[in-house]
Amino acid sequence: MRAKITAVVRVSMGNFLEMYDFMVFGYYAAGIGRAFFPTRNEYASLMLSLMTFGTGYLMRPLGAIVLGAYIDHHGRRKGLLLTLLLMAVGTLSIGIMPGYETIGFFAPLLVVFGRLIQGLSAGVEIGGVSVYLAEIATPGHKGFFVSWQSGSQQVAVIFAALIGLSLSSLLKPEEMAAWGWRVPLLVGSMLIPFLLLLRRSLTETDEFLARKHRPTSAEIWRTVMANWKLMLLGMMLTTTTTVTFYLITAYMPTYGTSVLKLSNKTSMLVTLCVGISNLCWLPAMGALSDKIGRRPLLLLFSTIALLTPYPVLLWLVKAPSFGHLLAAALWFSMIFGSYNGAMVVYLTEIMPASVRVSGFSFAYSLATGIFGGFTPAVATKLIHDTGDRAMPGLWLSFAGLMGLTATLILTSRAFQSRADQRSSAINAVDEFPVG
Repeated sequence: MRAKITAVVRVSMGNFLEMYDFMVFGYYAAGIGRAFFPTRNEYASLMLSLMTFGTGYLMRPLGAIVLGAYIDHHGRRKGLLLTLLLMAVGTLSIGIMPGYETIGFFAPLLVVFGRLIQGLSAGVEIGGVSVYLAEIATPGHKGFFVSWQSGSQQVAVIFAALIGLSLSSLLKPEEMAAWGWRVPLLVGSMLIPFLLLLRRSLTETDEFLARKHRPTSAEIWRTVMANWKLMLLGMMLTTTTTVTFYLITAYMPTYGTSVLKLSNKTSMLVTLCVGISNLCWLPAMGALSDKIGRRPLLLLFSTIALLTPYPVLLWLVKAPSFGHLLAAALWFSMIFGSYNGAMVVYLTEIMPASVRVSGFSFAYSLATGIFGGFTPAVATKLIHDTGDRAMPGLWLSFAGLMGLTATLILTSRAFQSRADQRSSAINAVDEFPVG
């Protein structure tokens, strides 16, 4: 068991960097916007920065297919080392990039390029880690093991928030705007050698080594496309997770300061509490899904995500305060942690075994690329166009509807029957357990 725990820590800590970088960009979107996308309109600068944040997600489907195929063919260990190296390149390039005033148009262009590299890596990082954890899990504890993929992301949220709180205390607002936002990115870059060392010591999973056939990229692509309905439903299932997560983490500091007009310290403290809350909910609900199944949790918490977000935010915007923002954020944290604790492991279970990383990553990347990654930009746009500061709640409700619909279809007997028939007709080892 000690060897299992060590493997979980090693693989999850690499996943830490991926989420840390994305969180830092979201936290300091306003400062990054002023440095690389200066305009006379503060809203325009912020939107350009948030759209750049979202562009990283456009590369995720490509990363899922290209790098996912590499992992499914060459192994989990080699692929996870490659994704970490690519993420490191993107992180460092943004952290040291001169601003618009120094190199002009090349500044935003190169920042977007750095985000695209990060997105390519992130497209398969979550899938690679989740599948690795699922394949090394002890019998009956797969949900608990896989939950630590998301758990490591919450450690990144907590770490980034702590750095943000420290910087808010040490630096003046004008110093944060001028150069302070670069500090967290450079801190992340300093962690890269340590994280690479951890990943190098990973061993390949027994399940992958036992396979007699390693599919080629063409075979992997054909299997993924043959299961296009499953990929679409997997995307819908994941949308609830991605939208909720980016709303309560990446967007929370911007929402607290720019929309609710609370202090930066207040917003960062709430985000820190959200990370801690997520870290508590995820393994607990992952373990619960091992006991009672994935379906009950997915149905319950996608329904809650559908019905409650707008009323909760409407209550918040009527009387913004630290206490109200914390209560609302912790409510959404409960939804995210409980739903995601069952969702991620379920997504590994419904994917064809021979293309498990590619399939998982492709579905997850579609959700983040189309919906989740643009949540900060969509929320900002909705508030700007309607004047209703609670409108992000409707975006989250839409995501809840997507998850509820996908769960009902995926766990229906009719779909299971068709999936079994389809699996026998394609040239791969495809399994679709109910979970």
